[in-house]
Amino acid sequence: MTTTTPSRGRRRAPSRMERAAGKAAALQRPRVVLALLLLLALVCVMLLDGYLRAEVGGDQRVRTGASASDVPDDILDGGPIVTFRGGQATTVSVPDKTIALTFDDGPNPTWTPQVLAILEKYEVPATFFLVGSMVSRYPGVVRDMVGQGHEVGIHTFTHVDLSYQSDTRVRREMEQTQLALAGAAGITTTLFRAPYSSETDAIDNYSWPVYKKLGQDGYTSVFVDTDSDDWKRPGVSKIVQWATPKKNKGASVLFHDAGGERSQTIEALPRYIEKMRAKGYTFTTISGALEKQQQTPAGAAPGTGGSRLQAAHREATGAILYEGKALVAAVAVAEWAVPALSVGLLVVGVAVMGRFGMMLLIARRHHRLRNRRRFSWGPEVTRPVTVIVPAYNEKECIANTLDSLARSTHPIEVIVVDDGSTDGTSEIAREAALALGMTDVRVIRQENAGKPAALNHGVRSARHDIVVMMDGDTVFEPDTVRQLVQPFADPEVGAVAGNAKVGNRTTVIGAWQHIEYVMGFNLDRRMYDLLRCMPTIPGAIGAFRREAVLQAGGMSEDTLAEDTDITIALHRAGWRVVYQEHARAWTEAPGSFKQLWSQRYRWSYGTMQALWKHRTSLTDKGPSGRFGRVGMPLVVLFQVVTPVFAPLIDVFTAYSMIFIDFEAALLAWLAVLGVQLVCAAYAFRLDREKYRYLLMMPLQQLAYRQMMYLVLIHSCVTALTGGRLRWQKLKRTGEVGTPAGAG
Repeated sequence: MTTTTPSRGRRRAPSRMERAAGKAAALQRPRVVLALLLLLALVCVMLLDGYLRAEVGGDQRVRTGASASDVPDDILDGGPIVTFRGGQATTVSVPDKTIALTFDDGPNPTWTPQVLAILEKYEVPATFFLVGSMVSRYPGVVRDMVGQGHEVGIHTFTHVDLSYQSDTRVRREMEQTQLALAGAAGITTTLFRAPYSSETDAIDNYSWPVYKKLGQDGYTSVFVDTDSDDWKRPGVSKIVQWATPKKNKGASVLFHDAGGERSQTIEALPRYIEKMRAKGYTFTTISGALEKQQQTPAGAAPGTGGSRLQAAHREATGAILYEGKALVAAVAVAEWAVPALSVGLLVVGVAVMGRFGMMLLIARRHHRLRNRRRFSWGPEVTRPVTVIVPAYNEKECIANTLDSLARSTHPIEVIVVDDGSTDGTSEIAREAALALGMTDVRVIRQENAGKPAALNHGVRSARHDIVVMMDGDTVFEPDTVRQLVQPFADPEVGAVAGNAKVGNRTTVIGAWQHIEYVMGFNLDRRMYDLLRCMPTIPGAIGAFRREAVLQAGGMSEDTLAEDTDITIALHRAGWRVVYQEHARAWTEAPGSFKQLWSQRYRWSYGTMQALWKHRTSLTDKGPSGRFGRVGMPLVVLFQVVTPVFAPLIDVFTAYSMIFIDFEAALLAWLAVLGVQLVCAAYAFRLDREKYRYLLMMPLQQLAYRQMMYLVLIHSCVTALTGGRLRWQKLKRTGEVGTPAGAG
């Protein structure tokens, strides 16, 4: 057909392909951002969970034996409650015959409710110094605590020794705990107890500035007079004895409702309450002790049944209330997501290891079966076949492609379908065919309509009953076509997948794709071949019975993966699809990450489209049902579900290396890498490839594989949002010439 040439001086209007590509690119940018945001959300959830468990930013240092020379004597020798009203540090003691019962380290979902039940039974008020991370994880327990009239104070967010922390970290520990309290119970508090603190005489030169700074911010610091030491689990009698004040004095008494196994505390608490009441003691909160000591009418005694806001409590309103609720909601997501991800990691790990084992066993059987001396597909296929080469702007590669076909040892006709190229591809093809003396070459021009339309045009124009399809950037070995068509001696065979190999493997990204092609694609095809559920015939090298393609309605434009679509359609029509490892094609892999992303995005998204299109095969009978019951689940599991969740392995590994146990995590990662290396080495042996490329595999796992994860996540997002794409053209260099130079 004729083409029009733009007049000089006028800017050429964009072609339909260029306009479609531009529009598609504009539509995909938001989806790329969404895919990256999903990955970022996963990382944030894990970091939040690690922070809550003190694995991220945790600090286990505890200061002991420091000098107290800068601390005033009246503070060191004073009562357990330190206030800073008017900027002056003052201590307050608990009145005689009064117990300010306090609990540290909660809330805990197991022990705190039991403590609350005992306090409610005996109508005893208490003050709970809460760890902010625990508050955000168990907000319901805190709501019950405040609702029963108990008082709460801050025990930092991550239970760190504040004397080691910067001013910024101290402020963050306090503010985050206040947010957690606001989100859990709608309050904030003015009470504070430092982790690892005891009596006031333990204040030192490092902790005193912290107390003063917090006092300036309006906090009252609370210490203890009597420590039950219940965390040591010395026995119920010892706990009761150690918690009893001497000489009928009042005391701030310390118990723990979290931080370990607290069954002895639960058993000792009723005995302690009964004992102290028998001695004439009354129980109050820290605020209650302050009111009594200052001889201010306290109104109704704070009991477990009241709803009066404690003196230390402030109602949370405005921004802090909503920020607190957002924090509690985020923690709830993390609390649910991380265990779910852990289970997912286990499932993915088992699936990945199972896949490797299955591939090794079946690939070995496939190799032995197909390489036996007596193996034969049937009588040798010698009749001519048609080779179809769809091409769009392949000026760099088309001459090399035709040159390789000119060397074919099998009789062929060649049809080059130029799909509206603007770079002179058709003219170059004609000139190359003429120069090579190829008499059975036809170059067909069509308006730009996409790869499926180009292939269908070639199939309709083919003179022979077997058609071989290849890409315009691919070169065949002389014996490729002959090897590829031999399985058609079996009348049940409707299509044959060849062995696609990366030709431009001298670069790092090319070497990574070479490993992927040999290990992933070809081991997979051996497995699918024996299971009789091959999902994809590669576009770079595949052969079909012409009648089978026409019977299936040709190459469909419904999906981006027309090769997967037609392969599944042939299975459903009752044809057998096989893999011919000895038919090799050398293709030019993408040379940049941008081009690789574009190609793999189209592949993965197109595969999802094809699977969805043929979803009814799951309930079909006969050959169609066989693919649906065997092939479909395997493809979904190994090409969609497992790769989507496979990043969990790397994310958890990195998380464990940084925050938990570097050595154990590294050994686990190396073990998985070792299994992969074994599989890759066996695949290289079957394909007779050089092992030196396997040296690139560790780096491939760290960089290349992460990009493949993002591509698949991007594809899933596009599928869920109903996006569509057209055939995308990759930039070619033409560096893949004769196959001999590619090894």
